[in-house]
Amino acid sequence: MPTAEEFKADLRKTSLQRRDKLSPDARQAAAAAVATMPLPVEVTPGMIVSGYSPLQSEINPIPLMHKFADAGAQLALPVVVGKGKPLIMRAYAFGQTLDKGVWGIREPKSEAPEVYPDIMIVPLAAFDRKGHRIGYGAGYYDMTIHRARVLNSSVIAIGLAYHAQHVAVVPITPRDARLDYVLTEREVIDCRVRK
Repeated sequence: MPTAEEFKADLRKTSLQRRDKLSPDARQAAAAAVATMPLPVEVTPGMIVSGYSPLQSEINPIPLMHKFADAGAQLALPVVVGKGKPLIMRAYAFGQTLDKGVWGIREPKSEAPEVYPDIMIVPLAAFDRKGHRIGYGAGYYDMTIHRARVLNSSVIAIGLAYHAQHVAVVPITPRDARLDYVLTEREVIDCRVRK
């Protein structure tokens, strides 16, 4: 019988294959569709919302980040500080020059201040309707969400994905952090009511 990690690896592989098969036009349309939906949370001026720089075929969070910024949020992007460590979030505003970090991911320069988000937009490989996600296996976002919730218990984690990345059940392990919402081009899923 496969372990939870082996099952996750299989789900990750098949979900990423489905994601990669989406055409560039379908990916762009999905990102735009997410940004036209009502935000699932109230944004007050000065709230900090962390996004991410899309990698490979990940859904582009930039249109959604623009929507949060237009609602008065301050933005942030993640920075990898080391293997086995949570990401840190650094302040970011559209138009600022970014550096290339680990795996070539675009991130704020080192002089950008570290900030602590109220809302985290989280990339993923696969998700279920209960808010369980599969990342890429290193656990960066699980560690980061856990750390953020220790510092601020009201942090909201929002997964961003294509509908094609949905799976029936994600096996969970003690290190996994649950999402509060998942946004796809088809719907806003409130995972808080599906424990």
